[in-house]
Amino acid sequence: MKKVLLFIFSLVGFLAVQAQFPGGGGKVPNMGHIYGKIIDSAGHPVGEATVIVLQNKMDSVSKKRKFVLLKGLSTTANGDFDFEDLPMFGGLKLKISASGFKPYEQMVVFQMRMPAGGAPRTTTTDPSQAMSAIGNAINGFDRDLGNIKLQIDVKQLESVTVTASAPTLKMDIDKKTYNVEKDIVNAGGTALDVMKNVPSVNVDIDGNVTLRNSTPQIYIDGRPTTLTLDQIPADAIESVEVITNPSAKYDASGGGAGILNIILKKNRKTGYNGNARVGVDSRGGVNGGLNFNLRQNKFNFTAAGFVNQNRGVTTGLTDRTNYTDTVTTIHQTNYDKNKGGFAFGSIGFDYFMTPRTTFSLTGIKVHGEFKPYELLNIQNNIDYPSGTGTFYSDRTSNTNRIFNADGFQFAFKHLFPREGENITADVNYFSGVNQNDALYVTDYFAGNPGSPVAHFSQQMVNGSGNNKFFTAQTDYVHPFNAKTKLEAGLRMNSQQLVSNTFNYYDTLGDNNFYLVPAASTNYSNTNNVYAGYFSFTSAIKDFGYQVGLRGESSNYTGQLFNTKQQFGNSYPLSLFPSVFLSQKLKNKQELQISYTRRINRPNFFQLIPYTNYTDSLNITRGNPNLVPQFTNSLEMSYMKTFKGNNTFLASVYYKRTNNLITSFLDTFTNAISGKNDLVNTYINASYSQTAGAELTSVNNITRWWDLTSNINLYNSKINTSNVTASQNALWSWFGKLNSNFKLPAKFKLQITGMYQSKTNLPVNTGGGGMGGPPGLGGAQSASQGYIASFWAVDAAVSRSFFKADAATLSVSIGDIFRTKHSDQHSSSQFFVQDYNRIRDPDLVRVNFSYRFGKMDVSLFKRKNMNSSGSQDAMQGMQ
Repeated sequence: MKKVLLFIFSLVGFLAVQAQFPGGGGKVPNMGHIYGKIIDSAGHPVGEATVIVLQNKMDSVSKKRKFVLLKGLSTTANGDFDFEDLPMFGGLKLKISASGFKPYEQMVVFQMRMPAGGAPRTTTTDPSQAMSAIGNAINGFDRDLGNIKLQIDVKQLESVTVTASAPTLKMDIDKKTYNVEKDIVNAGGTALDVMKNVPSVNVDIDGNVTLRNSTPQIYIDGRPTTLTLDQIPADAIESVEVITNPSAKYDASGGGAGILNIILKKNRKTGYNGNARVGVDSRGGVNGGLNFNLRQNKFNFTAAGFVNQNRGVTTGLTDRTNYTDTVTTIHQTNYDKNKGGFAFGSIGFDYFMTPRTTFSLTGIKVHGEFKPYELLNIQNNIDYPSGTGTFYSDRTSNTNRIFNADGFQFAFKHLFPREGENITADVNYFSGVNQNDALYVTDYFAGNPGSPVAHFSQQMVNGSGNNKFFTAQTDYVHPFNAKTKLEAGLRMNSQQLVSNTFNYYDTLGDNNFYLVPAASTNYSNTNNVYAGYFSFTSAIKDFGYQVGLRGESSNYTGQLFNTKQQFGNSYPLSLFPSVFLSQKLKNKQELQISYTRRINRPNFFQLIPYTNYTDSLNITRGNPNLVPQFTNSLEMSYMKTFKGNNTFLASVYYKRTNNLITSFLDTFTNAISGKNDLVNTYINASYSQTAGAELTSVNNITRWWDLTSNINLYNSKINTSNVTASQNALWSWFGKLNSNFKLPAKFKLQITGMYQSKTNLPVNTGGGGMGGPPGLGGAQSASQGYIASFWAVDAAVSRSFFKADAATLSVSIGDIFRTKHSDQHSSSQFFVQDYNRIRDPDLVRVNFSYRFGKMDVSLFKRKNMNSSGSQDAMQGMQ
């Protein structure tokens, strides 16, 4: 009898304690926890299986009890599933379904544990025994369902191909989600390597990323970032979301190219787990990393650290003829070698205050140091009235670039009792500091290359700067019913940029440097954007619709410290509507039509009327007369899901941008030489338009082979009739194949290929900086040239071993056939330029990774609840 009283007293005490915490309200808390692993008849894990939990409830209409959906998820690649915060009382039913297997059902009941027969014979007022009984009671709400074996459905297998791993690409009607974890080609690389395999995305030799031939916005976890793609390790990325036509919920800035949202790896599984990795490439660059996750009760801790060295090599040649006061022909070869690397670290804390309220704090730290070396062999042919003069020179440059970036994110999320109703708020802060020191030495030969040096000159560049980005945002979702909801939010962001560049020359070669003000610049600017949006979503049977409206206003201020000039502008409130219409058809088919309006505002560097004479071959100047560009996008998509989870997505799209901001090579009077010269500047082209069709297919060919294919056929044109004659519209196409094979003995093989036909140069909406002389090369203007066709093939093989395949060894090789050349042609009445480069062909990477950890939640709960002393036990329940 004493045992029973002890148990009842302990349970009442436990519930009384729980009622004191927020969200308790005196009610019995949802603390049930079930977890397990789904396997097939051979003991192999079944990934992407659908697992749902149903709760037995009284129906208010029929007055009868029935099972209703409570929670659902898809199993991980290891077949694991985990449900928390389940009701402790009342019947629950677990239902499992997976392609190629028979459905599985199991009733789940939590049973409170009575005191064991050997319980101490003391009174019920003993606190230590009471708390020990509480711990045992809680463990009764923790159910390990073990390995659940699914039986093969022979009938279904006759028409379905079964795959037990997560798909490489998950396609929705409004976005494509690329699963990076399955991609072994980019192991040991950066986010740039990841993007090379993402459908619809193209990466050129300089690391410039385009989406449907335009520059997209880069997000990290749904928020803009100051980090560049080569500063994010591939091993830190879980997936990439490709959003080609963002709704009113997203920033309207960035033109019409869409958004690439990088989702970093997170883990909130109870227990501890982690992953360690190390690798090396064929140029001697090493990489390594460690990530760790620990969740205990209401707290979750994550930490990750990565290092990545860069030993890249680029070779190329450039030919350019200038038609200004004199005809000058320049032939240049270049050899670039990088040396350096970066380190990336993050720490995150989550506090689950109640089952409905979560607070999160995340910090990111990046440090990088690069020491690139460049050798240019230059031949100048100048036409004089008396004849042609030929001059030879070599220029070497040694640069030291250092950057440090810090990021912080505070997030809050609260779930209301109404299903689907929630409010979120987050604050993001990123800051970066950079330093750039370079020495350029030019040797002028008396005759042909290799002859004695007649004289030499030197140029020294000292640069520094910082970039700060602050964002605050809140979003609210209010569902009216299962099909209708209203979303609304507010957002503000502020970006501050400071840049200082000092150019020193030694024209006599005697190491006496002097400052050249015309080649030095120091400026700062601040950009602020304020926005609000609402979006209404509903459906009438199988017809769904979403209408949204976003309002944005912005302003910027800037100052040139050299000339004491100040600049500023305020852009009035602009409205950006979005409309999405969808119709579900029979046999897992769906149609969607969407329309959006977006904006791209000129940045400070594009606006300042400062002429940079750092390099006589690449003089740059801003244009204060630039105005924002507006893009209207229309897209129609069709998606079909076939048996075996094979998916096909077809889209046709049209984009028109008025007042397109683009780089442009023009002529002007050189204030230093007094001669007519070429200058790189920016203009508002009359308009640009792109029309195209994109096909994406995910196919499970067999149980051991899946194939993802993507083809984009498009016609693009930039109309510069307001400035000069326009080049003709150009039909182009771009394609990617990603093929994954499961081989015997736990081997995996991945082969990826891409092809880009001749296409217009992509519009570069960035500004760049004012650093040292870049030499020739690079895209002069999107409206004045094209890229020649090219193709490339990458491959990787991996093998898993040890218990539960915890360890993986992979070997990858990029650009196997050395075919990914960047051939660009650009021309106008003032110049003709051709340049060709290739970067890191047939680069080999070898990587090793090891997973570790234990997911048993009860290990931690029992440890805390059975502590000697009531205070420790009370802390364990918090």
